[in-house]
Amino acid sequence: MDGSGEITEFRAAQYLRMSTAHQQYSTNNQSDKIREYADKRGIEIVKTYADDGKSGHSIGGRAALQKLLSDVESGRADFNLILVYDISRWGRFQDADESA
Repeated sequence: MDGSGEITEFRAAQYLRMSTAHQQYSTNNQSDKIREYADKRGIEIVKTYADDGKSGHSIGGRAALQKLLSDVESGRADFNLILVYDISRWGRFQDADESA
């Protein structure tokens, strides 16, 4: 439900990743843009997964992404969408199978 008591059809998790502390797109900026996008479309963000200071070349060392995937695969996810600022935040995987 949203703040007005209406049932929200679209519930989302947002995934944020920043590879270095000096990067232009901080996780706060990514989150602000994702929330702006979601608000315009009636999407409720119910969970945030964030990996700070992590490379996007592999899933190794990215605990938040691993948790997100585990939650989805196990059926524990209470959301039906995953929002990410842009595809490079999801990852820059060298292995196409890993990126899928």
